[in-house]
Amino acid sequence: MRKGRLGVRAGVTDWVIAVGVAATLVVTGLSAQHSATALDPLGYALLAAGGLALAVRRRAPVPVLVVAGLCAVGYQAAGFDVPAVAYLFAVYAAVRAGHRTVTVAASVTMLAALPLAALASGPHEVGEAFAQARGALELAWLIAAGAAGEALRQAERRADEAERTREETARRRADEERLRIARELHDSLTHQISVIKVQAEVAVHVARRRGEEVSQALLAIQEAGREAARELRATLEALRDDDTTPPRGLDDVPELVERARAMGLDATLTIEGRQHDVPAAVDRTVYRIVQESLTNIARHANAATASVRIDCRPDALAIRVDDDGKATPERAPAPGVGLLGMRERVTALGGRLRAEPRGEGGFTVQAELPVEQTS
Repeated sequence: MRKGRLGVRAGVTDWVIAVGVAATLVVTGLSAQHSATALDPLGYALLAAGGLALAVRRRAPVPVLVVAGLCAVGYQAAGFDVPAVAYLFAVYAAVRAGHRTVTVAASVTMLAALPLAALASGPHEVGEAFAQARGALELAWLIAAGAAGEALRQAERRADEAERTREETARRRADEERLRIARELHDSLTHQISVIKVQAEVAVHVARRRGEEVSQALLAIQEAGREAARELRATLEALRDDDTTPPRGLDDVPELVERARAMGLDATLTIEGRQHDVPAAVDRTVYRIVQESLTNIARHANAATASVRIDCRPDALAIRVDDDGKATPERAPAPGVGLLGMRERVTALGGRLRAEPRGEGGFTVQAELPVEQTS
């Protein structure tokens, strides 16, 4: 948005400069001493056209350079001894854009063409023609315009290189920090999760060998351990290399619901609308919202049923997760880290999140995520 505003301001500035130069040239032509001829209307038109062409000098510097040069030669040939101010602006713009060779060639051509145009405008001696051409396009001003354009081009190039260096440094530091976090997670969590997973699997195996009924709680611990190990492994791989592990998203939500059912929760999933490609960040956030909501229901809600509803709209994804747990407006649970994390994810994507008890009982989580392809 900021670039857009700058572009609008630059366009307005270009037009103001172009109109100002055109007006100056036309006024100078009107006030200049010359005999009236049938070419006067053409001369005034060329004076105005040479100035107005500067309005697009940023987008098309070389064509503007050519047009301004031809207009200067044209109104000199029509008898208007007016300085080639528009051509100097065009030289500055072309050199600033990096077209130095073309600008030098065009300027040499101009220096040769202006005396010829002055000779064609009337009965002048060769010396007078060269003097008129030198007055129309002073070599010093021509060099100054080119030097100013080159100086600004070099300054902009150095600024771009400095910005690129800062971005590379920031990216390298972010990579180093990501790897450090990956090492910390591996050292602090992998061992403990592995122990939980192994112990749960051993307990289930021993119970089955003895012919005992395995409790749902133990099966849930076993499945949660496996899932935690998978999630941690995927997280570590993502931290070490952002492109090696495909993230979980909307397509993996049914697996979450099935897992909730295996834990004894009567969970349902409804997806409405036509699923379409969404930004990767939105896709991941949908999965995390549903995952965190179902986890909270299983841990804290004391609920028997839960419903997950996802509405795929052309401009947004709407997620709603409801349960019939014990939460009421009078007994609203304190927001935990998971809920705060959900809110941060949604806010970062420009969406909205509402998580609160319902009046009839139970808890609801509603999120709306924009899906414009701008991320």
